[in-house]
Amino acid sequence: MSPLPQLLCSALSMAARTPPARRTLRKVLIANRGEIAVRVLRALRELGLESAVIYSDADRASLAVRLADEAYRIGPPPSTDSYLRGEAIVELALDVGADAIHPGYGFLSENAAFARLCRERGVVFIGPPPAAMAAMGSKIESRRLMIDAGVPVVPGGRDPLADLAAAEAAAAEVGYPLMIKASAGGGGKGMRLVTRPEELAAAFRAARSEAKASFGDGSVYVERYVERPRHVEIQVLGDAHGHVLSLGERECSLQRRHQKVIEEAPSPAVDDDLRQRMGAAAVRAAEAVGYANAGTVEFLLAPDGAFYFLEMNTRLQVEHPVTELVTGIDLVIAQLRVARGETLEEILGERIAGGRVHPRGHAIEARLYAEDPYRNFAPSPGRIEHLRLPEGPGVRNDCGVYEGAEVPIYYDPMLAKLIVWGGDREHAIRRLERALDELRVEGIETTTRLYRQILRDADFRAGRLDIGMLDRKLQDGTWGRPEPAADDLPLIAAVIAHAERQATRTAIPAADDGARARWRTVARREAVGGGPG
Repeated sequence: MSPLPQLLCSALSMAARTPPARRTLRKVLIANRGEIAVRVLRALRELGLESAVIYSDADRASLAVRLADEAYRIGPPPSTDSYLRGEAIVELALDVGADAIHPGYGFLSENAAFARLCRERGVVFIGPPPAAMAAMGSKIESRRLMIDAGVPVVPGGRDPLADLAAAEAAAAEVGYPLMIKASAGGGGKGMRLVTRPEELAAAFRAARSEAKASFGDGSVYVERYVERPRHVEIQVLGDAHGHVLSLGERECSLQRRHQKVIEEAPSPAVDDDLRQRMGAAAVRAAEAVGYANAGTVEFLLAPDGAFYFLEMNTRLQVEHPVTELVTGIDLVIAQLRVARGETLEEILGERIAGGRVHPRGHAIEARLYAEDPYRNFAPSPGRIEHLRLPEGPGVRNDCGVYEGAEVPIYYDPMLAKLIVWGGDREHAIRRLERALDELRVEGIETTTRLYRQILRDADFRAGRLDIGMLDRKLQDGTWGRPEPAADDLPLIAAVIAHAERQATRTAIPAADDGARARWRTVARREAVGGGPG
């Protein structure tokens, strides 16, 4: 076999690694729900592997349950009692003869202790090594690693802030405006912008308190605030033989309160030179922790062209389809083949041209949320009375629901992802407009109205994006002004009432874990009786 190009060669010595044994995977347990569970199921089917999926009481009639070869009840609706029960999930995998667990994204996908437990019990975790997850799980620790690896980071501290005095000293060194950020977690939790010294004390206390409540870790640090940056991330893929490759960038700047809503690849702000430099930095970041499998290195791209390491997501990203459409690489199948011990050269073959993967065309993804964007993004659970998904050239639907399905209140409100491919960015935008016009979801509110506004916006069409753009344009009414929060009280009451009705409807008599086979039989019989086809 010919040697891989230099860009693929990890800094970790090949001689220092024992080549992993090839593994035979026959059955994979999917420890997740919704559209990502369906996405993984389809990849397993294409590889000829058996599939098993877990489900909570709220998801017993979900699309994933209906499509899987086997489905097993894992607990009641709250995620702490179901999808976050790591030990029970590993035990279930062993009981049903699963060789591996695919965690999807969210829930336990970036939990190093869960990955370690899988390894200890002899179950393949389809993701990176636990040590790599742990290293990148702490923003402070990952900052230190990136500095040592020569990856550019936003100027700021290397250590957690012990008290307010330490925060004041760090702020004096970094300068204002600055960000106080939680070391653990993400999604904007434990994060505060500080523009003046007199704001520091309150922001420090609030950030620590929120970080502790959200992640069980109140550690925070300070870094300089970058004015109006873009959020550009690099998809990386590594094998267990010490090779890492950049698969190109994604533009993820359209966010609401640090949660992405529309993503695209490639970025309209990245030329080939910047793509190579960011890709090389992402590869160095992955190499620094001995990374294997799929992962994403996220950067802030400043208006002056400088880029800074933000964090690494040690899992499959929600927005992975846009990379798939412009590279022709199925990332979930690649994950499974890496887990079997195959090399990147075997997995990607001729797609590696000169040590690089070159994007073709342009892809855009719109996340479909069960939320009303014009009622302060209030959740909209309920029954989907009618669903018509768009079709036609260049249109892909990654959907976790079907007509007649109940949307529960207990989980993230994302229902599906609408992804399009076009020959260039303008073609992709027009295709997404057409697809949104074809989409029909009745019975609940969704974010589609907002997306139509975004696609018509002159700044979006010109590619003038930054991470605060969506919130600013909502606030000033450019994309339609959300109604005052006070108007949401009746809707909130209705949501609570819906949750109570659903809890009553889905209640199942208590059963010990030994009754799994009975619950599997129930789930499969329901699937045969009335699925979406």
